Amino acid sequence: MEFREYLYEGGERSLSMKSERNKIMSTQNGSKSAAAGTPEIEVIARARRRRFTVSYKLRVLQEADGAGPGGIGEILRREGLYSSHLTKWRQQRREGLLVPRKRGPKPVMDDHARKQLARLERENIRLNKRLSQAEKIIEIQKKISDLLGIPLEEAQEEEQ
Repeated sequence: MEFREYLYEGGERSLSMKSERNKIMSTQNGSKSAAAGTPEIEVIARARRRRFTVSYKLRVLQEADGAGPGGIGEILRREGLYSSHLTKWRQQRREGLLVPRKRGPKPVMDDHARKQLARLERENIRLNKRLSQAEKIIEIQKKISDLLGIPLEEAQEEEQ
């Protein structure tokens, strides 16, 4: 008897069996491949990577967390998963990545928010320039005080 394995969407598996009787019937009907002694080749559509939804992952993890001895292996066999799936999904759950995401394009900022963002960016650049200028002035003041021998005890205490 010949076993063929089929994968369905969602990771479910199904086995189908082709009996010897069906093989004999196909040779009697004039099937060239069976008559020539070559095995029948069944071409299945291109395999696709399985994609698991967030709800499916959470359901399997919840079931695995509550499983007793040998229960995890049973779940993995039934669902057609590997232990690495559980490991990765548990890590995603710890990091907070197993939350449903909203589909579609990201929301576009309205005109008012875009203008405010541009204004704040300009203000940030202006303030950074003023900060840089103030730091240069302070450096010059320190050098002058060193040249004149004026101690800067108060400024040294604040820096520490």
